[in-house]
Amino acid sequence: MKHNILDYCNNITHYSRFKTREVLVGNIGVGGNNPIRIQSMTTTNTMDTLATVEQSIRMINAGCEIVRITAPSKKEAENLKNIKQELLKRGYRNPLVADIHFTPNAAEIAATIVEKVRINPGNYADKKRFQTIAYTNKSYASELERIKKRFLPLVEICKQKSVAMRIGTNHGSLSDRILSKYGDTPLGMVESALEFVRICENKDYYNIILSMKASNTRIMIQAYRLLMIKMKEENMNYPIHLGVTEAGEGEDGRIKSALGIGSLLEDGIGDTIRVSLTEAPEDEIPVAQNLIKKYKNRVDHKSIKFDQDNPIHPFEYHKRKSIEVLNIGNDNVPVVIANMSLKDKVIPASLFSLGYQYSIPLDKWSISEFACDYIFLGDTEINFETPGTLGVIYNYKTWLRNSNKKHCYPLLQWTDYMSDKKGSNKLNLINVYIKDITQSFLSKIQGDSTAVLLINSTNIDRMAEQRRLFIKLINNNCTVPVIIGQTYQNKEINLVQLYSATDIGSLLTDGLGDGIYICSKNCGSTQQINKIGFGILQASRTRISKTEYISCPSCGRTLFDLQETTAKIRLKTNHLKGLKIGIMGCIVNGPGEMADADYGYVGTGKNKVSLYKQKIMVKKDIPTDHALHELIDLIKKNGDWVDC
Repeated sequence: MKHNILDYCNNITHYSRFKTREVLVGNIGVGGNNPIRIQSMTTTNTMDTLATVEQSIRMINAGCEIVRITAPSKKEAENLKNIKQELLKRGYRNPLVADIHFTPNAAEIAATIVEKVRINPGNYADKKRFQTIAYTNKSYASELERIKKRFLPLVEICKQKSVAMRIGTNHGSLSDRILSKYGDTPLGMVESALEFVRICENKDYYNIILSMKASNTRIMIQAYRLLMIKMKEENMNYPIHLGVTEAGEGEDGRIKSALGIGSLLEDGIGDTIRVSLTEAPEDEIPVAQNLIKKYKNRVDHKSIKFDQDNPIHPFEYHKRKSIEVLNIGNDNVPVVIANMSLKDKVIPASLFSLGYQYSIPLDKWSISEFACDYIFLGDTEINFETPGTLGVIYNYKTWLRNSNKKHCYPLLQWTDYMSDKKGSNKLNLINVYIKDITQSFLSKIQGDSTAVLLINSTNIDRMAEQRRLFIKLINNNCTVPVIIGQTYQNKEINLVQLYSATDIGSLLTDGLGDGIYICSKNCGSTQQINKIGFGILQASRTRISKTEYISCPSCGRTLFDLQETTAKIRLKTNHLKGLKIGIMGCIVNGPGEMADADYGYVGTGKNKVSLYKQKIMVKKDIPTDHALHELIDLIKKNGDWVDC
């Protein structure tokens, strides 16, 4: 039975968590009526029992409910028994998960010890050679039969022992077989997992959790949505594990994770999450807790009218069509508007935090990659000439006193605009809520080549309400550019970071929005908020303003210090705007996992690194002491290096 594309979630305008079957992972229920569970993964050597136990305890004490440990070979799988016994001896009964790649024998051993086994269908019974194979129906069926024979022993053990299984697809490690048939697509990710699920179901084994992880947030979101549709078509209701793989570190990693995970949680998708940061695993837990906190009281919110005619395609990226008003809309990258209206006085030095630095001796401005495009001053007037690339926005009455100045534009309220207040002949920003999008307003704005909407919401489910506003504009063929505005008050900066990434990033990844405006009141500095804005655009891949690092979270397979190495590479390469560099601790997270990277730095042995240009290895087993220098030489050789 085919489903409407809206069926990827229960309702796009009213928060409702998708009800799955309950899967028990030891003493922890996942899915069903259980809360969203938090998990993470150890970074220690699995053969170091005490180090793994102690790190697991730090994770558990921080709030980790399910602990994942790598088992790359039979000996690590066998040592899970010692780790589990030591944890039990110390009074910790949290379920353990064995993380398996390439080694079915290790999975079968682990399934007799731990409460859950995670397998990657891309490499459980396949080896990746980056070959395109022309399959017939018969030859493809033969391949599935081969996989079935390799996979069934694990299914039988899990069924007998009541052990759960996560079938976790990773975008970068799809098998040659899947890539040959479906291409490098979200559909390929989904089918990769479902082929294994069907084998399980044929043996009446249903203790399954599914995941569709990717470093590219668009692909990750689209794959999970498609999974929901495909599950419904086959009468499946398995719990969903969410994660953005190789999200990176620091603010970038947090924003990217919040955007990917939060976009799905917004639509009620997700029963367990892991925030994958290139940091100590216990540092991931507070981020996950704060993400989940956003949905605890979400069900009761002001009603948003549901529209069956949804023009937003959930499985492909299509940017909403809009006209061009100055540098806003059409093919322009989304603009960033910074809020300076709360300041009593603004002087040239005030713009330093927004990417503009004025030199008195040279009498000129220098502009960074993180220079905002507009500042909103409200009623705070300035008496100096701003940089030519910076637009200044005032409240309407204050603008009237400054309308003769260059690059100066008004913000009109809906009532101002509808009463025909005279504005700028170049750009008029109009502050609106969903209730303001009336037919008379739409008729008036259609012929206005100077109008840009600044949309706001006071709904608890602000993203859904603003998405509904976009739907109304699209369905009325209204192509006016739209700035997505969100207001946060009295929140810690780390919460603004996560929540704005979810609220705004969810819309951007669906091609909605021509700019962003984060209005923060008592929520961190102007510089911090401005950086968050650019971080959201980077994570949504709508405006690239810095180097992107696709860095895996460390684990027991890692062959060097990932945090230290990432910091060293970032120090030397963070000026290479738009370049994507994959930093992977081992061959499991190697050329496949960093699918979107331009260059790759991959651990391939003790103190050995191999370098990649996209998916092709170009230098093998370089000593780690020389690897960074060799990486820089490789970037230069390919013409992608620029001097600072």
